[in-house]
Amino acid sequence: MGQPVAHELAIDASTPATLRGDPITGDRYYSKEFAQLEWERMWTKVWHVAGRTSQLPKPGDFIVHDFMHESVMVVRQDDGALRAFYNVCQHRGQRLVWSDGQGQHNFHCPYHGWVWGRDGVLQSLPDADDFPQGNPCGKRTLKELRCATWAGFVWYTMNPDAPPLLDYLAPMPDLYKNFPAETLVRIAWLKIDLETNWKFASDNFTESYHTRTAHPQVPAWIDQDHWSARHEMFPNGHGRIVQPGRPSLRDRVPEGEPHPYDDILRAWDIDPNAYPDYETKAMQGWRDLKAQKRKLWRERGYKHYEHLNDEELTDSPHNVIFPNATLSVLADQWIFFRTEPHPTDPNKCTFDLWCLVFPVEGVKEFECMGGLRPVQETDTQEHYVFDGGRGLAHLSDQIVFQDMMLAEGQQRGLRSRGYTDAYLAGQETRVRYFHEVLNDYIAGRR
Repeated sequence: MGQPVAHELAIDASTPATLRGDPITGDRYYSKEFAQLEWERMWTKVWHVAGRTSQLPKPGDFIVHDFMHESVMVVRQDDGALRAFYNVCQHRGQRLVWSDGQGQHNFHCPYHGWVWGRDGVLQSLPDADDFPQGNPCGKRTLKELRCATWAGFVWYTMNPDAPPLLDYLAPMPDLYKNFPAETLVRIAWLKIDLETNWKFASDNFTESYHTRTAHPQVPAWIDQDHWSARHEMFPNGHGRIVQPGRPSLRDRVPEGEPHPYDDILRAWDIDPNAYPDYETKAMQGWRDLKAQKRKLWRERGYKHYEHLNDEELTDSPHNVIFPNATLSVLADQWIFFRTEPHPTDPNKCTFDLWCLVFPVEGVKEFECMGGLRPVQETDTQEHYVFDGGRGLAHLSDQIVFQDMMLAEGQQRGLRSRGYTDAYLAGQETRVRYFHEVLNDYIAGRR
């Protein structure tokens, strides 16, 4: 299979000439007024990820997603469908549930005892004969939201007029149709409290210009030079960078140090010492790796390789799904990142990290976030306060830790009178595009 070309929906992301040039002012990162506009005009319009379908295997299983002042629960129905409801009793507004659950037959309001079915219909309540307007059982229902799934993720929107999920996500479902994403197993589930605005991560993950400075270990196995990457952005605000899964020809591992790419080649029975020089190993080794994966996938139990093309077998697409979700799509794992705003303070957010892997025959553990983790669905969320790195020190050698270490300094710098607007390189074009799409929402153009 040959290398795919840019998707037909892609907008040129290699030059700022494709954009309006809206300034990226600092106030949008700390202004409570701007945060309120984001809530009113953007967050209530887009699709949100509530969780994974694997959390909801049986009728009555439910997940709770809290977002700012809202709370939504998604419930597996008796017929297998998923339905989403605002997590609030229709009597006097009491919250119904506080965490995920399984096999729930109904939902009891802890205040006055109203009982709601899985389908959101009121089943019973005390003193049903004491309502002048008539017994509300069978008539009153929880307020429902639209709910849908893609790639094993459960999504919902507060906007009754939002486009269908697959249209909203376009072209992501088409780009990753070769992956059996529903089979992914979430083996790590982290939530981290950060002292920064939620947009830090969306900005950070739309460019790789920072990599050589912030992540010097990465160019040894992903070529993040801007001239070898493909930069794409899409009409709904999503975008991606596709980078070759091979060493950079510019940034070299110091002479005499073991090269991490050698281990990648050896894992697929390729001798890294068989190449005459570094350049040949980087380029021809990359091509040989594609061929070897295509040759050996079946006997090694990598069933999810069956329909992957050459690019998908080795390379690194890094996708930002507007406004706040990021998917790093590798052949054997997907990593999901998400930032969500603090309910009242725009200088704070939460950062979610899910490590999702494809099951492989005979593979019981997978390297993720600094250690080996069992290839089995985790039902435990690890919650940390970053606290300048002290709260996550055990992951200090991880790429995402290096990103989070920059977050507070960025937030403080954006509040400085010395900052007026970003001065962007061509490879950072998607940073300004992200803000222009956000501006479109704020201005009512979307």
